[in-house]
Amino acid sequence: MNNVTRIAVIGLGEVGTILATDLKKQDPSLDIVAFDKQTGSDILSERAHLAGIRLEATLQDAVKGSQIIFSAVTAAESLSVARDVAQHISQYQTFLDVNSVSPNTKRSAMAAIEQAGGVYIDVAVMAPYPPARLKTPLLLGGTHAHAVSEWLNGQGFRSQVHGNVVGEASAIKMCRSVMIKGLEALTAECLTAARQYGVEQEVVASLHASFPSLGWDGAFPHYLISRIAEHGKRRAEEMREVVKTLEDVGVAADMSRGTVLTQQGLVDALAAEGIGYRDLEPFDWIKTVDILHRR
Repeated sequence: MNNVTRIAVIGLGEVGTILATDLKKQDPSLDIVAFDKQTGSDILSERAHLAGIRLEATLQDAVKGSQIIFSAVTAAESLSVARDVAQHISQYQTFLDVNSVSPNTKRSAMAAIEQAGGVYIDVAVMAPYPPARLKTPLLLGGTHAHAVSEWLNGQGFRSQVHGNVVGEASAIKMCRSVMIKGLEALTAECLTAARQYGVEQEVVASLHASFPSLGWDGAFPHYLISRIAEHGKRRAEEMREVVKTLEDVGVAADMSRGTVLTQQGLVDALAAEGIGYRDLEPFDWIKTVDILHRR
């Protein structure tokens, strides 16, 4: 992993843009390219320009000659992107799958990449990329995970190896998401109802009395609901993979299905009003609920 000179980032959304931008800052000599299905749009051109990287016209062009390939797409696109990359990947190229998907989805992606001769690494992102950016904790899995982790950490990442078995790192991430995304959804549902009855202050005070260390009487509820308002579509897709993760091992996923509906539902409600997240900044959960419920 000492001869890395070119890196491809597939998917130039929030995570892909952070990866490309910070890697270029860490080592300006790296040739960093990106491909996104919306390549050619003014928004992506501006992102690439600000990051100091080059957009490639095709996936094949991005993959060709890149020793490291980051896949940072949506959960729904994860497997199809891995299969598309497998058509162009060759020996000694390493595919880092940072997408939040089920262990079995990761294993299917691994099969496609390794059948084509590439190296597959399961990467589980264990916290939001902002604000830590490259220092966001990562868990790695795969037969070459130790070498990749050493290279990543040399570039400013904060990664550690979970083991050689692809899927286990992602299982940790997906099981954690049952709780994290579920808490977001429960908070939105709980406080939206409390606001309609005019008892939100009493409910928040009660939650704070039960769990004072979380900060229910401060920024915590605003933060939890803001995550849905800003990233609900992506989080709903991830939670569909969580449902798959649970069902693959015979665990009922009733709560996680509900989380999908709540995460997606809030985003859909905002979209129906023509409201984007930036329209809500600085975010206040009460104002957001009032907008949607016409108070």
